[in-house]
Amino acid sequence: MKKEAYNCTLYAVYIFCITEEIEKRMKNILITGASKGIGLATVKAFLKKDYKVFAHYYQTFEPLNKIKNKIKNANQLILLQADLKQKSGIDLLFSQIDENIDVLVNNAAISENILFDQITEEKWDEMLSLNLKTYFLCAQKVFPGMLHQKSGSIINISSIWGVTGAAMEVHYSTAKAGVIGLTKALAKELAPSNILVNAVAPGVIDTDMLKSFDDTELENLKKEIPLERFGRAEEVADLILYLVEQKYITGEVININGGLWI
Repeated sequence: MKKEAYNCTLYAVYIFCITEEIEKRMKNILITGASKGIGLATVKAFLKKDYKVFAHYYQTFEPLNKIKNKIKNANQLILLQADLKQKSGIDLLFSQIDENIDVLVNNAAISENILFDQITEEKWDEMLSLNLKTYFLCAQKVFPGMLHQKSGSIINISSIWGVTGAAMEVHYSTAKAGVIGLTKALAKELAPSNILVNAVAPGVIDTDMLKSFDDTELENLKKEIPLERFGRAEEVADLILYLVEQKYITGEVININGGLWI
């Protein structure tokens, strides 16, 4: 074999090995707000696909711990506690992570049904801090690692109310609309680095966020949905998994709402 051909073969093997290593590193995913609802379902979905899951929680610990005790490799699920409403909490979260995060699912959020004139400045700031600012700060934290390896995926969880707006949820709707703007702008900026940024906008999903509604309100809400049922957290998790594993969708807001808004 000629020297030039031999060198080309070595180079090809080197590139193959590097590619294989990157693919392995792409198994690292951070999910914020992972202890219940959509977040918990997303943890389960990615564990089944052999991702190493870094699962953030604030107060609710037991559902994640129960999963950790059941899986064969406990090191596949890393539990991270932090209050993300403050930047210091985000710094604490990432100080507990010693690996590149190649997939970020920004899911941590709060909601509240309240009349517009009863939204205090403190309530407004708290809502936008956790539901929007946190997404921006977490994306900044994972960006250097993604840029270095020229690959990555960021999924931001918005809401149907971020698309259409909702009465008695002005501050929540505003934050979730901001998530959509963040997603679209960031997708354009990071695309040349092969980093995909997408948003998921769930409709009415059967999670703890429905606890503020009484039975009559829930039945009336269900009647407005063409598919005549609430969505399941697992269905949203499956959509997130698809967006992470595909390679050519970026800057999109994928609605999953049973036809409630078309």
